[in-house]
Amino acid sequence: MPEFTIRLATTADAEPIRAIYNYYVTHSTCTYQIELETAEERAAWMRERSEKYPATVAEVDGQLIGWAALSPWKSRCGYAWAAEASVYIHHEHHRRGLGRALLLDIIERAKQAGLHTIIGGTSSDQQASLALQYAVGFEPIGTFREVGRKFDRWLDVTYTQLTLPVSVR
Repeated sequence: MPEFTIRLATTADAEPIRAIYNYYVTHSTCTYQIELETAEERAAWMRERSEKYPATVAEVDGQLIGWAALSPWKSRCGYAWAAEASVYIHHEHHRRGLGRALLLDIIERAKQAGLHTIIGGTSSDQQASLALQYAVGFEPIGTFREVGRKFDRWLDVTYTQLTLPVSVR
């Protein structure tokens, strides 16, 4: 298997991220994301993921194969008050180690940015994603029943939390 490189995303990555992001939104039960279709939506997505809330990408031979990002937490559950940022992680191809590498990199970037809490919201049927979060130190904080993306069914979303050590400046 070819080696992958993980690096901080730039605006040049907006189109490949869009393709992966939209594939994920279309093929998942994710509740809140919307597809990024216009240039303005993609530009806004990249602006939000500046140095404080970074997007990290993985590539093989110059091809983007996955991304992870930190986003300012949008209040949507009873735990929102505790969160500085939420983490979203996805990879289009099931390459061994890619999800873990992306998650560890984004956690390190969160520490560097001075964030103290990361909240993950994951559909409860995504056992591999939850197992990965637990393996790197996330703890479950609650499961909520939420309306599905197409508003035609309910799904259980498990919220997890990782508290980061805060450096003294």
